Amino acid sequence: QLQLVESGGGSVQPGGSLRLSCAASGSPLEYYNIGWFRRAPGKEREGVSCISRSGVAAHYADFADSEKGRFTISRDNAANTVLLEINKLKPGDTAVYYCAASRHTFCTEFVPSYDYWGQGTQVTVSS
Repeated sequence: QLQLVESGGGSVQPGGSLRLSCAASGSPLEYYNIGWFRRAPGKEREGVSCISRSGVAAHYADFADSEKGRFTISRDNAANTVLLEINKLKPGDTAVYYCAASRHTFCTEFVPSYDYWGQGTQVTVSS
């Protein structure tokens, strides 16, 4: 059974950067699309980014032009790890960040498509 563990969260000032890591065990990560989601206080869980089995990235939290390029997702199948880098952090990025695995045909931000979830890592952005 696939298990996912997130790490790398913490407290950071606005404008800073973080690199979140999703480590997998129990099954090779290469069989799954991996998504990052976040849940801010009082809000629904939302998709942030996804990387497909073939390494194609999709970003869901950067719909505004000013947001483009803030999120970078990458995978290292040999290390069974997926990374999410977030730059120019804003207070609105404060949330618990989760990684999840899906065997869906393609990347999606549709939560029910994901079968395995980590416990989450807290990201807090404040001055």
